[in-house]
Amino acid sequence: MHDQKRRLGTTDLEVTACCLGTMTWGQQNTEEEGHAQMDYAVEQGINFFDTAEMYAVPPKPETQGSTEKIIGTWFQKTGKRKDIILASKMCGRSKQTWTRDGDLEWTRQTKAQVDEAVEKSLKRLQTDYIDLYQLHWPDRPVGLFGGRMKHDLYALDYEPFEEILSHLDRHVKAGRIRHIGLSNETAYGVMRFLAESDKRGLPRIQSIQNAYNLVNRTFEQDLEECCVREKVSLLAYSPLAQGYLTGKYRDGALPEGSRKQLFDRLQRYETPPAEGAINAYLDLAAKYGVDPTEFAIKFCDSRPFMGSTIIGATNSVQLKTCIRGFSLNWTEEMEADVNALHVQQPSPCP
Repeated sequence: MHDQKRRLGTTDLEVTACCLGTMTWGQQNTEEEGHAQMDYAVEQGINFFDTAEMYAVPPKPETQGSTEKIIGTWFQKTGKRKDIILASKMCGRSKQTWTRDGDLEWTRQTKAQVDEAVEKSLKRLQTDYIDLYQLHWPDRPVGLFGGRMKHDLYALDYEPFEEILSHLDRHVKAGRIRHIGLSNETAYGVMRFLAESDKRGLPRIQSIQNAYNLVNRTFEQDLEECCVREKVSLLAYSPLAQGYLTGKYRDGALPEGSRKQLFDRLQRYETPPAEGAINAYLDLAAKYGVDPTEFAIKFCDSRPFMGSTIIGATNSVQLKTCIRGFSLNWTEEMEADVNALHVQQPSPCP
């Protein structure tokens, strides 16, 4: 059983250290496979699922919302809604306007779009509340998914922090959302949201869902202090660096049915120094006689600031391996070796 729980932010919610990610359901995985993954996760004691209005990935109009629908039919079939802490997310500024009705230039985090996003997610999920509702990425332009911020974009307008909180507050007060969180956010964004909530009595940010793994430890630079001192839980996504830390792509391998083979969207983990750093961590896991997937998962889980680590799998073998990683004994020797490699090549895949 993997039922170790941690408090989510300052809430009364206790989430499992392992969070079941769902973004492949409706694209790489069928409804039946998604249901089977949820069944197995619950059997293992996991109580925390994460999804988004945008999923399945890669994002496109034909599959948008399909993941939430698969979770909704599982709730209907099993009657286990009350047993699950459910997290979902709404888009930030983007050209994925198929998530909204009407002819829009951008998806944004305006009042009208927050209302529409919440309503549609609740309908697809077949529930009347979402435990943790997250802003998938900011309304303001920022550097995203390893990209750099273009300086001229600072001139673009954005929905004020206090306004976004006010839009969400209406749904919190109505009981449609219990708590709110951020994703792909910066230290500046976290502190500005917290300042506005404190100043105005608006809902408090309880979590941040950012990429974190052996080859991307940028969270530790500024966000760690913000989140530890302010009690904002990190929900780490991509603990396996989109599969690279499993070793399945080593030496140019391209497994049939893998995300790289299907979609070739892994450029965040294909920077010039990435291959050498990834191979060094794979070799380190081998030195300890540990499955590299389990090693990478436990690295994340063993961080003192970790709220929950989000795993994702497209088959049962992958799912079981990821979950086993939480039971690995993380030693002082492993910690020292990981940190020595990190010093040599810090965060090559930011």
